[in-house]
Amino acid sequence: MDAADLDHRTRTQSGCIPPLLVSRLLERGHEREVEAQAGRGEWFCALEWARMLDRRGERGKALEVLAPYVATSWWPATRARAELLEEWGRGEEAIALCRPFAETGDRLVLEHFARLLARHGRGGEAFTLLRPGIGDWFLAECLVEVCATAGRDEEAAELLEARIEAAVPACDDPDCHRLRMEPSNAFALLAAVRERQGRIEEAIALLRRQKATSVNGRDALADLLARHDRIEELRVYAASDQYGHATQCLAEVLEERGDADGAVDAYREFAAASDGLWHVAVPLARLLVRHGRAGEAIEVMRRLADSPGGAEDWIVGTLCTLYADHGRAHDALAYLDALRARRGGEEEWEFFGPRLALMAGLGLVDEALELARAHPEGSTWYAAWSVSEILAEAGRTAEAVAVLERDAAAAGARLAGYLIDLGRVQDAVQILQRPPVPAAPTPAYCEEPPF
Repeated sequence: MDAADLDHRTRTQSGCIPPLLVSRLLERGHEREVEAQAGRGEWFCALEWARMLDRRGERGKALEVLAPYVATSWWPATRARAELLEEWGRGEEAIALCRPFAETGDRLVLEHFARLLARHGRGGEAFTLLRPGIGDWFLAECLVEVCATAGRDEEAAELLEARIEAAVPACDDPDCHRLRMEPSNAFALLAAVRERQGRIEEAIALLRRQKATSVNGRDALADLLARHDRIEELRVYAASDQYGHATQCLAEVLEERGDADGAVDAYREFAAASDGLWHVAVPLARLLVRHGRAGEAIEVMRRLADSPGGAEDWIVGTLCTLYADHGRAHDALAYLDALRARRGGEEEWEFFGPRLALMAGLGLVDEALELARAHPEGSTWYAAWSVSEILAEAGRTAEAVAVLERDAAAAGARLAGYLIDLGRVQDAVQILQRPPVPAAPTPAYCEEPPF
């Protein structure tokens, strides 16, 4: 085994058996194959097999499975061994095992090691380890979480305050109010410390100083106000929110309190603003479905799909799924017919795929397959994926395999999964372990598309 090869194959999930198919092998009763592949350099097999042995109480055998991988000095294997040791109450051994890797300075390893230290009463050591990396948003976030166990909140706050004071304008434009700050999440982290100290007003003030508080679909200021039951302030803030995240937070609070109508009204009020529906249509539809108002949910998504530029594939797909989930597949097909007519009779595969799924759900599998074969994109690899999925769900897995085998290189794990379902395990493994085809070299410069 070679650490670089293991790292490449597991990061790209190419030339190996990926985690989902390891689970599929086990679900279909192929434990012996997983065990055998674990001894042949298949990391995901080794990891899952070691976990299974652990669950059976065979701890020594679990460590033996991981041993060849650990011997390569590959971090993921060392981490997996350490996690088992920690789970068994052998935290000090886990710490000793991980320490040499943490000394290399890799941020992912540092973060894991610091949390490991903190979990075992060594928060002070974790804080000291992370302190030099305070300028890295990832390590700074970890530092703020572990400093609580070390009773060093105020030290963390001082570090973050110094970083905020050291922030400089992001550009030379005098009208630019953006700051270049390291870590970029200093305001949010300092607010988290102040909230933990019970200094809520300071936490709120810090987040209000931050230009944007929405990250990954959540608004930190809105969540803070909700946690401390400051609902009226949250309402006012939601009224000024341009992304809908604060409105979603408000709606969630209202729904939790049993005020579903108030939650719906919050969404509808935001949706009434320019482009507001784009931001809240999906959470509003889900809310309505949860409260038995599927018809209204469908109308919300229909309104969005019919708005200028609204007929995007994910929107139409969501609408069709809502129709189908509530016994209205024929209405979904009628909508797709109308949409195709508006587009001059053309129907790209992004919209044709949902049509196939709807027809299959109505028992019209063969009719759907005929339409797929006649479609201008019917011979593409992505069409083969859609067709194979319909066949497999209809219990026609052998036919699904036949469709994908026409271009096995593109089918990859999908084809292997169906082969496993048919019991053709060795064929599946052979496909998965096939070395990837090297990509054609890209010219440094060209004048003809694709550029």
